[in-house]
Amino acid sequence: MNKITQLITLASAGLGVAGLVGCHTMPTPTNTVGTITVDTFGHMPAGTPIEIYTLRNSRGMTARILTYGGIVQTLKVPDKNGNLDDVVLGYDNLEGYLTNSPYFGALIGRYGNRIGGAKFKLDGNLYTLATNNGPNSLHGGIQGFDKVVWKAKPLLTPDGPALELTYVSKDGEEGFPGTLKVKAVYTLTENNELHLDFTAATDRPTVCNLTHHSYFNLRGQGNGDILGHEVYINADKFTPVDKDLIPTGELKPVEGTPFDFRKPTAIGARINDPDQQLKYGPGYDHNWVINKPLDKDGKPILDKFSLQARVYEPTSGRVMEVWSSEPGLQFYAGNFLDGSIVGKEGKAYPHRSGFCMEPQHYPDSPNKPMFPSVVLRPGETYQTTIVYRFSTQ
Repeated sequence: MNKITQLITLASAGLGVAGLVGCHTMPTPTNTVGTITVDTFGHMPAGTPIEIYTLRNSRGMTARILTYGGIVQTLKVPDKNGNLDDVVLGYDNLEGYLTNSPYFGALIGRYGNRIGGAKFKLDGNLYTLATNNGPNSLHGGIQGFDKVVWKAKPLLTPDGPALELTYVSKDGEEGFPGTLKVKAVYTLTENNELHLDFTAATDRPTVCNLTHHSYFNLRGQGNGDILGHEVYINADKFTPVDKDLIPTGELKPVEGTPFDFRKPTAIGARINDPDQQLKYGPGYDHNWVINKPLDKDGKPILDKFSLQARVYEPTSGRVMEVWSSEPGLQFYAGNFLDGSIVGKEGKAYPHRSGFCMEPQHYPDSPNKPMFPSVVLRPGETYQTTIVYRFSTQ
C-alpha cells in the first residue's frame, strides 16, 4: 500500500489485544500507555519507501522518527503552560533531508565526530576512510548511518512506545573494517524522556562511536536563536582542537575559559570571546570531558550512566537534561546555520538557531591512544545509552 496509517494503542486498562504494524504482530502488554502510528514519509530516488513512526505518551509528548537515517523529525514537548511545541529543527519532507541537511535529528555512525586525516591504525593495519570534512572524516563519512535506510520494528514496552531500528554496515563501508550489526531502540517514556539505546557487534576489529544529532531550540523550532538558553555542563575539562577541529590530545581545565559551564550560563554570554578555541569553532563546537564517579582506586568509571548537561530556556520554562553512559559530550551551537535553510512550517533557520548535545567518545580517539578506547572486537558488544529528559520550571 502507498500509505500506511495503522495504529497501535498501548492498552492501559488491561486489554489483551494485539497490535499490528507492517509484518510485526505483537501482544500488547497490560501495563503500558501511549500510542504508535506509522505512515509513509516519502520515497528514496530508487523507490524505497521511507516510513515515519509517531510515538506519543499519555502526557501529549510526541516523537516522530524516520527509517531514513534514524532521524528524529519531530519532538513536541510541553512548556510551563502546558503548550506543546516542536523543539527540534528539520524538514516537513524527505527531499530536504536528502539534499540539504546538516545532520538534522540523525543517528550518527559508524564514528560520531571527526577522525583526523580520515585515517587510523588498528592492530598494525592502516585504514583510509572517506573524506567529507576537509581532510577529515566526519560522522561516518560520505554516506554514514544518517544517510541509510534502517529496518524498523515497533515495540510495546512497560516504559512506553518504542521503535527498534537495525542496520548492517558491511565490511569496508566508508573505509571502516568489519561487518557491524547495529541496533538502536528509541523509547518515549511517561516521564517525558526520549531514551536512545544503541548496541553493535562486529566480525573484525573496528572502531565504533554512535551518537544522536538533533538541533534543539527549546523555544520551538524556527523561533529565533538559542543564545538565551542557559547551559550547565558537568565537566571540569574539555579537549582543545586545532584549526581543523581535531583534538590536540590535551585535556584542558575549563576554569577561567569560556568553556566553563559548571554554573548555568547563557550560550551567548561568552560565545564571541576572543579565545582562540572559539575562533576555530567558530563558536562552541567542542568536546567536554564529563565528570565521572571514581572507583576504589580513584579512577573514573567512564561508562557510568550520569548527568552530562542541563539546558533551561527562560521564556518557555522548558528544561532538557542530557544523561548518558558516554565519557564525552560534544556541544555545538549551530555556528554554520546561516538562514539559507528553510525548514518545517516554512521557517528559516538563522545563525545559531539550534544547538546540539551529542554524548559520545572523544573526537579522533582512533588516533589518540591517551583517549578512552573506541575499539570494538569480535565477541564484544558495544552498548551506550542517551536520555533526553524534559521538564519545566
